[in-house]
Amino acid sequence: MTALDSLSLAQARRIALAAQGFADPAPTGVPTRRHLRRVLDRVGLIQIDSVNVLRRAHYLPLYSRLGPYPTTLLDRAASQAPRELFEYWGHEASLIPVDRHPALRWRMAQARSDAWGGMRRIAVEQPDLVAWVRDEVRANGPLTAAEIEQDVPRPTGNWGWNWSAVKTALEYLFWSGEVTAARRTSSFARCYDVPERVLPPAVLAAPTPSPEQAYRELVEIAARSLGVASEPELRDYFRLPAAAVRPVVADLVAEGALRPVRVQHWRQPAYLHASARLPRWIRANTLVSPFDPLVWERARTERLFGLRYRIEIYVPAPQRVYGYYVLPFLQGDQLTALVDLKADRQAGVLRVPAVWAAPDGAADPGRTASALAQELIRLAGWLGLSGVAVPVAGDLAGPVAAALTVHG
Repeated sequence: MTALDSLSLAQARRIALAAQGFADPAPTGVPTRRHLRRVLDRVGLIQIDSVNVLRRAHYLPLYSRLGPYPTTLLDRAASQAPRELFEYWGHEASLIPVDRHPALRWRMAQARSDAWGGMRRIAVEQPDLVAWVRDEVRANGPLTAAEIEQDVPRPTGNWGWNWSAVKTALEYLFWSGEVTAARRTSSFARCYDVPERVLPPAVLAAPTPSPEQAYRELVEIAARSLGVASEPELRDYFRLPAAAVRPVVADLVAEGALRPVRVQHWRQPAYLHASARLPRWIRANTLVSPFDPLVWERARTERLFGLRYRIEIYVPAPQRVYGYYVLPFLQGDQLTALVDLKADRQAGVLRVPAVWAAPDGAADPGRTASALAQELIRLAGWLGLSGVAVPVAGDLAGPVAAALTVHG
């Protein structure tokens, strides 16, 4: 794109959406590993979460960009050779391309100072147990925490998150990079193994960059994946320390990899990545997960889309504004609706407890209801559900119900 000193809000939105892959052409057939790699190149990493109200969180970003795809595509990339993804702390627990492993070794090296309190304590207070758990994984992995616990008396102590001492030791070893996740079980438990049996030899043999080199690599990935962003968003993408990011941003600006720009209505200075493109339009009609990198940083979501969006799973029911598990609906370059969803697998239907128009008033209710109804039908099919239940509540419930009758 041509050099710009300032961007309108609409331009910034289109740049951000293009950077995240929403301007890429949809697959003409069943998505393949090539399409998976394209999405991973756009987003940089995929967040993992145990919430399974609709579908496990890591499956949804690919759906939002590719449409219905075989989830085995992602499963194989994360668990079978030639392995393309490994699990580690990126933006929270994440699936990350394996060639990023060297750039995250600084985090592994800082486990004793940066890991959560229970992990740090067990490394100090029970080093023999930690060593025993590591040796058990090396000798018999891949193993779940439950499988290891069968062979060792459970030591006492409060380690946090209702974790046993064995689980806490495993998570410390996972943070430090001494063990990694070989796969997840059907119940979403990690199967731990040593890196030599999980990661490609070329990745393990790759030199370890200095922390400063690693910060630079991760900031540049974040900048490319965001398109245009403020400094807090660049560091939030991989949860980097603020003091480390500021000089990296200054260096990238000096080298021309980032360009300072003004974005309409943004108070913070913004930075445009050199590879960012400004499409004339975005033709999206898709639901976006609460754990999608497009909406990770909620303040950025509010600035870009005029939408104050929060996940309300942990909010008491009477205090929820939009619902329990709410997904924004991306229509064109706007988030035009908020949809509370639940996959009722026993009944075989996609439940819609509530559907609301985005509060900024930008959406046309009729057009949004029609597009959203078609997306709900598509999503239900991908989830293996037979249909979509009539929406229960919300100011778009009636229009969406009517549109479901037309399109169903």
